[in-house]
Amino acid sequence: MSHKSGTASYKSEVQIGPVIKRLKVRSDFLRIAADRRNWAAPGLVLQVSETPKETYNRDSLRIGYTASRKVGNAVKRNRARRRLRNVVQKVMSANASCGKDFVIIARKSTVQRPFLDLINDLETALKKLDSWKVNHKNNINNH
Repeated sequence: MSHKSGTASYKSEVQIGPVIKRLKVRSDFLRIAADRRNWAAPGLVLQVSETPKETYNRDSLRIGYTASRKVGNAVKRNRARRRLRNVVQKVMSANASCGKDFVIIARKSTVQRPFLDLINDLETALKKLDSWKVNHKNNINNH
């Protein structure tokens, strides 16, 4: 048995919700910022814009992460981005509506903010920006 055959098993996990793709091109970040739809929470800032028609895929979310020097040194900025990626995996893969591009900006408090508070910050931002996926089962149970 080769080494590669053992590594494929962890990648074959079932994905719940859309695939999360990373935004890496500066023009995408500028386009989303120009749309001026954002929500600032204590632990993060969420920006949202409609996905351009030529790149739209109903089975994926496109998300970019950024942390400026205001967050801290390189170690703190990297930690902040890692924490935001973990929050996105927990929240957005199941609850964010498709057809939108997102940029998540780390704040100075992102590094030390409790993880559950970061999750609440992202959930609140998604709801305020009308990017929360409406799930009919949840609506039936809530009424």
